[in-house]
Amino acid sequence: MSRGVEWAVHCCLNLAWAGPEDAVPVSRLAAFYDLPAAYLNKQVQSLVRAGIASSVPGPRGGFRLARPAERISLLDVVTAIEGPEPAFRCAEIRQQGPFGGDPESVTGPCLVDQAMRRAELAWRRELAAQTVAGLAETVERAAPGVPDRARRWFSSHT
Repeated sequence: MSRGVEWAVHCCLNLAWAGPEDAVPVSRLAAFYDLPAAYLNKQVQSLVRAGIASSVPGPRGGFRLARPAERISLLDVVTAIEGPEPAFRCAEIRQQGPFGGDPESVTGPCLVDQAMRRAELAWRRELAAQTVAGLAETVERAAPGVPDRARRWFSSHT
């Protein structure tokens, strides 16, 4: 998984804390974590294309969540950044090498592929069960002052 997923999830948290009334410029999101704005903008644009964030034009423009944080799963964010393709792609390499032509060695579906797909399905189910709002609540319990401090930082730097 790319760094863009981590960046996008953090951006979603900050946009959730900023609230639906405040648009946050990508330059401020990038400055908050000392990230390159041009690359972060690509991640945020992916969130916009996926309907997770929306762009607000104008001098007080920027980005905000396009829907409530309770309706944005971590799987939504991962899919927006990484795409919907499976993480594992079986290339059927078992049909190559010394046993490739041996019908006794290459029978039925690839068991490696099946194991990887089961693991990915479990991973995707877990990501789908977690929302940005739930993650925000977890952060608030673990570090109670962070959401308010982030909200103040963004409102004083827009």
